[in-house]
Amino acid sequence: MNFLRNTLLFLYKPLLFLMAVLYMSGCIPQKETVYLQDHSDKKDYENPYKKYTSITDKYYLRPNDYLYIHVRTPDPKLSEFFNQSSSTNMGGGNNQNYKFFYYLIDDSMNIDFPYVGKINLSGCNIKMAKERVKEALKPFLKDADLIIKLASNTCTILGEVRKPGVIKMEKDQITIFQAFAKAGDISPFGKKKKVKLVRQTPDGEVTYIIDLTDKNIVNSEYYYIYPNDLLYVRPMKAKMWGIGESFSIGIIASVLALALTISTLIK
Repeated sequence: MNFLRNTLLFLYKPLLFLMAVLYMSGCIPQKETVYLQDHSDKKDYENPYKKYTSITDKYYLRPNDYLYIHVRTPDPKLSEFFNQSSSTNMGGGNNQNYKFFYYLIDDSMNIDFPYVGKINLSGCNIKMAKERVKEALKPFLKDADLIIKLASNTCTILGEVRKPGVIKMEKDQITIFQAFAKAGDISPFGKKKKVKLVRQTPDGEVTYIIDLTDKNIVNSEYYYIYPNDLLYVRPMKAKMWGIGESFSIGIIASVLALALTISTLIK
């Protein structure tokens, strides 16, 4: 009996310590997980996000981007002449089908347009690219209308999300919450307060740290995700302990019940 008592006494304190570790590492405070909180009541809080007045035409074309380009003129035969390239059919409005044609932007920021030659698109967004292509077509076409769209609009999401990978964007820009929704949302162990955004700009890559728990992120310049953006979510320390998403208060209750049983037997 004394042997059993001594054994229980030996295990009692380590068991309590283990229970405390599990509790502290497994319980994630709500303030770390809830999106769009109001932090204005916090001491010394200053809103780090300025309002974004415009979101269109902010993406500037880069090498290896693909463009959809369709030429329209009053003469259907003339239009067909300038629309001779590898194509794909896409549904247009009012049940019309338009042919769009892929054009790769090379390392020198040129596209090779049929019968026109090289057209340089350095420093262009979609709106500027449309004007530049239209200008290049003037010697051949007096009245031409262009439809230009970005074909390679994807972003990449890595880290503590349910479905990491390359995300297809239906628009030239989507919100950061739409992007994470496509990735299956951030896992319970993802650091929502320190999401890293790596963005391609004409001057090179720029890295931002974003707090998704702050409601002021809405309509800021970081609220919108553009093609070629990279989002990375770091794991919390709880992840390092090997505690999975199935961890619950039931585990703590079981350990606590065992500790009480040992305590009773010792007494």
